[in-house]
Amino acid sequence: MPAQEIFISVDVEASGPIPGEYSLLSIGACSIFETEKTFRCELQPSSPKHDPEALAVTGLSLAHLEKNGLPVTKAMQQFEHWLESCRSKQDEKLIFVGFNAAFDWSFINYYFHKYLGRNPFGFSALDIKALYMGSTHGTWAETKSSNMDVALKPKLKGTHDSLEDALYQAELFRLIRQKEGESN
Repeated sequence: MPAQEIFISVDVEASGPIPGEYSLLSIGACSIFETEKTFRCELQPSSPKHDPEALAVTGLSLAHLEKNGLPVTKAMQQFEHWLESCRSKQDEKLIFVGFNAAFDWSFINYYFHKYLGRNPFGFSALDIKALYMGSTHGTWAETKSSNMDVALKPKLKGTHDSLEDALYQAELFRLIRQKEGESN
């Protein structure tokens, strides 16, 4: 019997397009089917390099995060501890779920490995855009959140706040899976 899967919606805000050169600034996460289980933290920048447009989107400042963010190792330890608390059994598999997962996953995977030497998600991620494209037999262009909002009618909206966006993504995931169930 395969291990039970625990789907975790994760959203990040970052100071630029790639980890290593740019900083992970905030992490928001929730258990997709138990959304009262949430995680949120802001991190001290690991690099001064930043894209001004990326910072403008996040509404965060490097100076504020330098003073008020968690040290990176501590933030990743807290995130890992929270992820472990989402499991009721040790053999349950944590599944990373993101909206444009490639971006968020790249930062989470890099930071877990660089600062803790491991990633509790393992080596894969589930992308909501790809799930939607497959379930609707649509095009990649149709996977924009604005298109999903019209089709799925979620109550939440994306805001570029990492926890609010993780909750919004979780709702999109549940609505896609619900529609799949209705069409079977």
